[in-house]
Amino acid sequence: MNPSTPWYLASIILLLGSLVPALLLSARHGPVDRLVGLSLGGSVGVLTGLLLAQAYGQSSYLIVPFVLAVLAVTGVLVYTRLLGPR
Repeated sequence: MNPSTPWYLASIILLLGSLVPALLLSARHGPVDRLVGLSLGGSVGVLTGLLLAQAYGQSSYLIVPFVLAVLAVTGVLVYTRLLGPR
């Protein structure tokens, strides 16, 4: 067993624990707070994916976080445009 594996596991648990505020923001508050929750959830998802790819040592696992990063930014931009003045 790799000695750094417990640190990867602890980091992944902390990152997934930070999804709770993102889910609460996107589920219970107004439109702008939901947008912040979407942005936070996308960032945490990308960081978790990158950490998992590093922990398993598989470079092919990096595709998912990179695609999620592009989609998260695009989603925030689309919803910002929809929330803007008409």
